Amino acid sequence: MSDIYNRGVFGERLAVDFLISKGYKILTQNYRFKKAEVDILAQKDAYLVAVEVKTRSSETFGAPEEFLKPAQIQRIIKAVDHFVISNDLNLEVRFDIIAIVLSSKTPEIDHIENAFYHF
Repeated sequence: MSDIYNRGVFGERLAVDFLISKGYKILTQNYRFKKAEVDILAQKDAYLVAVEVKTRSSETFGAPEEFLKPAQIQRIIKAVDHFVISNDLNLEVRFDIIAIVLSSKTPEIDHIENAFYHF
């Protein structure tokens, strides 16, 4: 496997552990619908939280969250809509980003709630 793939898997593992430590219940990971993949679907209180994890080795070329493009956002929204309908959920939906930078000894984790509203 490539270093980029391994970094992504490691970042998603860090994100899951981070969310669990904050009281989130992980419902599923790597949920796929058509061309979209949602990294993490979690529940916190009355919210279904769709989490996109962006992991980088440094911020040399920009912050991790800057690598999320509008077309990807639209695919994620459609996938989450499909998940909600398929599972007959009655929850508010929120879209978050967990941005991880691995450049230091301790990974830097930034949890951006309602992130899609910032674009």
